[in-house]
Amino acid sequence: METLEQIKRPTKSEQKAAIDSYNAIAAAIEHISSEQTEIEIEETKEKIKIPSRALKLLGDILKAMSEGKPISIVPIATEVTTQKAAEILGCSRPHLVKLLEEGKIEFTKVGKHRRLKFEDVFTYRQKMKEEQKKHIIDIMNFDEEIGLYDS
Repeated sequence: METLEQIKRPTKSEQKAAIDSYNAIAAAIEHISSEQTEIEIEETKEKIKIPSRALKLLGDILKAMSEGKPISIVPIATEVTTQKAAEILGCSRPHLVKLLEEGKIEFTKVGKHRRLKFEDVFTYRQKMKEEQKKHIIDIMNFDEEIGLYDS
């Protein structure tokens, strides 16, 4: 699995290939009604059956790549270490441990090591971002009330 430092934005040539591929796959997905579909690898002429949901996910990946967005796929039930969780949240490991001890994020212990579900870390991160946004809006409203902004 890639670490956060290894996730890179797509190159210009990858973006161009993703644009071309996305348009083709998006058109094909519209005509698929079964739960499973078959694709063919042109170079090897090998036919592969894959779930339609996987093909739709590939379409989403190509769309994001065509827009120059970095991509990472993490299985929901994946467990992460405290160091990896701290990297995801953008905080120090000791601060994360404090959050765990305060019960703000669930974890399990494997021996003396703590493990967190990626989903729980991501959910906490989203909640934290929403709170930050709310605080910024509150500060802006307060500044406006006391006349720091010209209307």
